[in-house]
Amino acid sequence: MRSQEPRSTSSCSACKLLKRRCVPNCLFAPYFPSDEPKKFVKVHKVFGASNVSKILNEVVKEQREDAVNTLVFEAEARLKDPVYGCIGEIASLQGKMAQLQHDLAVAKARLAHCAVVKASSTSLLPFDDQLGMFPFNPIYDGFFDQQVFDADQTGIINEFSEPPYLL
Repeated sequence: MRSQEPRSTSSCSACKLLKRRCVPNCLFAPYFPSDEPKKFVKVHKVFGASNVSKILNEVVKEQREDAVNTLVFEAEARLKDPVYGCIGEIASLQGKMAQLQHDLAVAKARLAHCAVVKASSTSLLPFDDQLGMFPFNPIYDGFFDQQVFDADQTGIINEFSEPPYLL
């Protein structure tokens, strides 16, 4: 844990940015070291130094590092997406997950269809002498030409098909 590490004599990144002298019991020093200046810049830009110090004072010492990491993550997300922040990223990932679940359901249906076609055929596929070809292609027989596998038929409900909104 960073708060247990001995501090160097240089100011923490928070005190450098705020242009103040870094005292030995500085609240920011264990979590915003001088070698990571961008970390505090992001948090300060989104939350402000006063709010960050209030948050850190309210959190138990053992959980402060997790709180700082959370503040940094949220600040980075807010700087990327000022409207939705990390919720927008979560919604995006859940949308991707729903799409992958849909793709998996389609692949499983195709495998099941191929297994049925293979089981119903004989050991050798019949050869049609008049056409000079197999009567059907077990890999592609047009079964999947129509859009039969939409989200409703697979049972996957995509609650995040639209961007999240706040009430």
